[in-house]
Amino acid sequence: MSSGSASLMWFRKGLRLHDNPALAYASRGSEFMYPVFVIDPHYMKPDPTAFSPGSTRSGLNRIRFLLESLADLDHSLRKVGSKLLVLKGNPCDVLVRCLKEWDVKKLCLEYDTEPYYQGLDSTVKDYASAAGIEVFSPVSHTLFNPADIIQKNGGKPPLSYQSFLKVAGQPSWASSPLVFELSSVPPVGDLGKCEISEVPTLKELGYRDNEQTDWTPFRGGESEALKRLEEVISDKEWVANFEKPKGDPSAFVKPATTVLSPYLKFGCLSSRYFYQCLQDVYKNVKEHTSPPVSLVGQLLWRDFFYTVAFATPNFDRMNGNKICKQIPWNTDDQLLTAWREARTGYPWIDASMVQLHKWGWMHHLSRHCVACFLTRGDLFIHWEKGRDIFERLLIDSDWAINNGNWLWLSCSSFFYQYNRIYSPISFGKKYDPNGNFIRHFLPVLRDMPKEYIYEPWTAPLSIQTKAKCIIGKDYPKPVVSHDSASKECKRKLAEAYALNKRLNGNVSDEDLRNLRRKLDEGQEQEPKIRRQRQKLITEAITGSVVKS
Repeated sequence: MSSGSASLMWFRKGLRLHDNPALAYASRGSEFMYPVFVIDPHYMKPDPTAFSPGSTRSGLNRIRFLLESLADLDHSLRKVGSKLLVLKGNPCDVLVRCLKEWDVKKLCLEYDTEPYYQGLDSTVKDYASAAGIEVFSPVSHTLFNPADIIQKNGGKPPLSYQSFLKVAGQPSWASSPLVFELSSVPPVGDLGKCEISEVPTLKELGYRDNEQTDWTPFRGGESEALKRLEEVISDKEWVANFEKPKGDPSAFVKPATTVLSPYLKFGCLSSRYFYQCLQDVYKNVKEHTSPPVSLVGQLLWRDFFYTVAFATPNFDRMNGNKICKQIPWNTDDQLLTAWREARTGYPWIDASMVQLHKWGWMHHLSRHCVACFLTRGDLFIHWEKGRDIFERLLIDSDWAINNGNWLWLSCSSFFYQYNRIYSPISFGKKYDPNGNFIRHFLPVLRDMPKEYIYEPWTAPLSIQTKAKCIIGKDYPKPVVSHDSASKECKRKLAEAYALNKRLNGNVSDEDLRNLRRKLDEGQEQEPKIRRQRQKLITEAITGSVVKS
């Protein structure tokens, strides 16, 4: 047991030294400081039954990114006279044990709005308070404190971006210098009986070396985040002219965006520091873009989703979610698998999904396109199913933002213009007429002439033979006809919207079942089309582009 005052800094996100108020407070006035990260089996334990390598909740790309971020954090702490203490187990049990064993007087942790962490934090904070331990839990993962925005808005979250901006105004800290560096921190005290380990390798967590053949090109950690940020802000003209709806989703050698999202997700990069860096660039250029399309606008979108998610019970589901339209989505596992495994027969969609599997990342416009295709555009599959796949595979998967985007892109909340559908053919062609993105991520189509690469099923058999890619054998036929499927989706959404309006949003499970029956009866009038569609689906899922 340590003599003298000891503080414990509990890392979860916020994996950085710069602009880390919880860490700075833990360092202040303490003789010893224990920087702790807990390997939580809930997120990290291998799950051999999952559809991709990883745990029950996370693909291996994101677990690896996290371990790299922890190793970098440990390296940075060692430079200032400390080190990261890694423990394993249920975080509540582990933390309570450490607080007792090390005679901690001060517990510091960055505030987290996710329901899972809210539950953990409540238990640990209650124990600490009862034991007379000071608890310091500042908001530093976002630009604003979501609770402040909700209070300013009369106890409800603003449900549109523009109303959020009006309520939010300027962040209170924006004109003050942030604590960027900690020159030293108190040493680690006596560890007692607590079992401490170094940052584990994937193998030590129970994953095999050969479990995944392709890894994300993006390395984790604060050092990498600051290096990437420096590269971004050094191009002042690019920063000043950034407009989100623009940008090329087919650019993969050098992505046409910052790729800072995974670093913001894990808190390897402070969103507040990023915000100040952008403001410094804006002060030194003649003109620049503004929210919602600017880079600062993207940070504000992040805060918008965090705020709505924090104040909305059941934000991550359709049932019981007051801001979500109740829609009788299909539950077609075959179609879902075809989409997930890049076997839809639409090369732009499939190449984007392969990029997701391999890189754990794709451009935001690609995300929009594949999400629209799965939900309201073509397949009419429940947005929660797509959300689960993104949540698993994305290295930047963020609870509030991922759910917010799927609500938006399925036209379930925030955005309701369901007639505006991304074409799985013409959208990619606009950016990449030669199909280089498709050729890279779908090598089976590498030799397909550019005239056919977005619609290879239209190529004459002689051309397919020459390209060494027979459609229906080497690469699937489309699982649906986009023209007829998108019309069918619009019809179903029009009916669902009408029902939601008529019942003022109070749609019961029985109402949804009745509407589904009515919509299915409408489809029964076209049995031949449905049989043909089923045949295409079956053909499509007989293999997997991702695994080939």
